[in-house]
Amino acid sequence: MAKKKSASKPVKKPSRTRPATAKSRKPAVSARSAPSKKPTAKARLEALEKKILKDKRTMAELRQSIPPELVSDYAFLAHDGSKVKLSEMFGEHRDLILVHNMGRGCAYCTMWADGFNGVVPHLENRAAFAVVSPDPPAVQKKFYNSRNWKFKMFSSKGSSFAKDLGYETKAGEPQPGVSVFYKNKSGKMIRVAKDYFGPGDPYCLVWHLFGLLPGGPKGWHPQYKYR
Repeated sequence: MAKKKSASKPVKKPSRTRPATAKSRKPAVSARSAPSKKPTAKARLEALEKKILKDKRTMAELRQSIPPELVSDYAFLAHDGSKVKLSEMFGEHRDLILVHNMGRGCAYCTMWADGFNGVVPHLENRAAFAVVSPDPPAVQKKFYNSRNWKFKMFSSKGSSFAKDLGYETKAGEPQPGVSVFYKNKSGKMIRVAKDYFGPGDPYCLVWHLFGLLPGGPKGWHPQYKYR
């Protein structure tokens, strides 16, 4: 009688490591998942100021790259009614900064002109400077004297100057701004730059100082006289 084979013992499988509990698990923190620190208002302001300065330099470079615009020798009227040509406004300079003023009917243009009054000697040390408005010579002269302006000012009454240079609407309304001209050795006059005026532009200091106040200008409008 054959002997019974003894039952083989089951092979013991290696036990698996139990997963860590929620309390013991420590997730790895990557640099991507770490919350980024939000820049402060001061840091954002400083960055924006630097960007604006950089953009201004870029704008100046772009203006220099714009093809020059040849202009005619327009005739204007002085306060005594005599004619003055654009070429004569240059004086001994090669460059001319000419402001397109809307006239005595605009309190905004008047404030801009008041601001030019104090810097005329500095401007004229580098280039010729003049202001032109569509008011008749007699009207312009009276208003000019009442404001104690010191810069050269002429009337474009009867001239297509403002319209031709883009400072007059289709309806005939004057627009404010500035044109810069260069006169070459042959006497030809070329407009090399232009810009328009409006609240907040870089040509009137008042708006920038108001911008530092709590609430800014708060709907403020310029007046001819203040109490």
